[in-house]
Amino acid sequence: MSRESATLVECFSSIQGEGMQVGLRQVFLRFAGCNLSCSFCDTPGMADAPAECLLEQTPGREDLVRVANPVSCERIVELIEGWTRKWPGLHHSISVTGGEPLLHGRILEQWLPELRKLLPIYLETNGTLPKALAPLLPHLDYIGMDFKIPSATGCAPLWEEHQQFLELAAQKSVYVKLVVGATTTNEEVEQSCRMIAEVDRKIPLILQPMTLPDGRLAISSRRALELQEVAGVLLVEVRVIPQTHKFLGVL
Repeated sequence: MSRESATLVECFSSIQGEGMQVGLRQVFLRFAGCNLSCSFCDTPGMADAPAECLLEQTPGREDLVRVANPVSCERIVELIEGWTRKWPGLHHSISVTGGEPLLHGRILEQWLPELRKLLPIYLETNGTLPKALAPLLPHLDYIGMDFKIPSATGCAPLWEEHQQFLELAAQKSVYVKLVVGATTTNEEVEQSCRMIAEVDRKIPLILQPMTLPDGRLAISSRRALELQEVAGVLLVEVRVIPQTHKFLGVL
């Protein structure tokens, strides 16, 4: 068991609301810290290191307890092992998420082999830290990576980082998620798709319309169809999936 402890935000059980695993029940293990500051972020404050972590005691019941950070691997393994024993088959996988979990790459090298004994591992990442990803590949089952396009994120272009990351991630079951908003251009989507196609045009792409503060989507259904048509010229599988957990009212 790893002796390394990690600064966590929370660990809970819920329905995956985004991407290829949408609708599946997962254990969400959220690490603190992020190397980006996207305008649409739905987990603000991730750059901070919280003094406490919230641990759910019963899957999906929101009976949370506060635990001082950093949290040991043993504590998390004990919690999830109890869930898999009492509720066998309930969870599809463990979503290792953030913030940006790969900021904790050294710790994950030790934690993931222990966690993977319990459930498959699904990494949710902004796809900008390829050097941190490489040593973790043997311990991952699924990777959901973002392409952070400037029009939607407000961040500087990250094309080179995404290209390097995807070339590595393609060794596993990976998909790319593209958050699109009112200012997203056809050219940005086309450039993203060309990069994906250079690695493997069969890698799925998820177009995720940005969710506005009032719950509406930032683009119309007509615009979503247009962007799907642009992407479909270059890629085999292009899906339009909004953040379903926003509608379901789950975490």
